[in-house]
Amino acid sequence: CIGPSRAQESYLKINTIVAAARDTGCQALHPGYGFLAENPELPRVCSEQGIIFIGPPEHCIREMGNKLLARKLVKGFGIPVIPGSEKMRDVKEAADLAQEIGYPVILKAAAGGGGRGIKVIKEPRELATAFEIATAEARAAFGNDVLYLEKYIISARHIEVQILGDSHGNVIHLGERDCSIQRRYQKVVEEAPAPAFPDALRAQIWEAAVAIARRIGYQSAGTVEFVFDKDTQKIYFLEMNTRIQVEHPVTE
Repeated sequence: CIGPSRAQESYLKINTIVAAARDTGCQALHPGYGFLAENPELPRVCSEQGIIFIGPPEHCIREMGNKLLARKLVKGFGIPVIPGSEKMRDVKEAADLAQEIGYPVILKAAAGGGGRGIKVIKEPRELATAFEIATAEARAAFGNDVLYLEKYIISARHIEVQILGDSHGNVIHLGERDCSIQRRYQKVVEEAPAPAFPDALRAQIWEAAVAIARRIGYQSAGTVEFVFDKDTQKIYFLEMNTRIQVEHPVTE
């Protein structure tokens, strides 16, 4: 028994999960795709207790789980990221940058996921209210109210590449999925391979996804997500999911 039915008192308690694994003689632990799957503390505690963590190393989860840090790392690898900001200190800084990169823009939570803490701003008068709401949503959902700003690409496709890495530095891709059909920033329909997508661009995102995973020393399954701007025919890194995803069978 790992505790009551409320997740905060059972499945989200790292020490309880690891103690259960240790007490049952478990040699390896797989985190699944929810609860603690992207919490870097879980692989750290597993390592301390001599349990193999079936997933990426702690530093990969920590670095790629913070969207601001991920943007900075990937940009340093020479892979394009969507024009935008570092951490936004206040609404004035957001307004100045939005004016610089041009509306529409999108506010995002640095620790975000699942479509929460995201606001699209089409014109300057919407910014102050959106900033306040996004900050509150991020604080409530993630316990972290840090926001950043990106250019909002209107004519966009959301395409992601599934990768696999081993403990010897080898990384492969398993092709891409088109996840452009969404509702409230949640994927509704996914298709593999991405339809009506030029082969040269397909090869480009495969190469970029593998390069990112290899540079950070990634192991296990993961997904690197990109935005394709149909107007400019440019591809930008969006984020990385350092876990198995429910949609992996679409590609596999």
